[in-house]
Amino acid sequence: MPKIAASLSGPRARLVLAGLIVAMTVGGCSQVRGRQGYVVDTVLTDAITPGVDNRESVERTLGRPTFVGQFSDNEYFYLARETRQLAFANPRPVAQMALRIRFDPAGNVVAVDRTGLDQVSKISPEGDKTPTLGRERSFFEDIFGNIGAVGAPGTGGPPQ
Repeated sequence: MPKIAASLSGPRARLVLAGLIVAMTVGGCSQVRGRQGYVVDTVLTDAITPGVDNRESVERTLGRPTFVGQFSDNEYFYLARETRQLAFANPRPVAQMALRIRFDPAGNVVAVDRTGLDQVSKISPEGDKTPTLGRERSFFEDIFGNIGAVGAPGTGGPPQ
């Protein structure tokens, strides 16, 4: 044990310590890849054809859907998303796929629709206030603005 401590003293120890610090710093700034949802296999998704496949063959080929249509079970949705994240920044989407398969009442595939990252809207809120249409009211107008309006004609109060 003393030989190791003796061999890492002086300038060599400083160099090893500096190398470790640089490696830890660079390792903390590496990109983190994330994958959410369905794992896309383009060969399998391209194999689904309208008029040939039915509900059972789609489930055997692609597996259970990410979710089924909200108002009827005649739509299957398969969603996938890839993200990248640098250090402590928010993850940003790099690729996205939404596959919608529509069925007729008999359970046969009618259409296969694919969308990607081009359909995603970027919302950039400004500040902590949502702009609204209409007139700007002051604090006191908000508090005292309805005085005398309760039961007034045309406000839906009880008839007089």
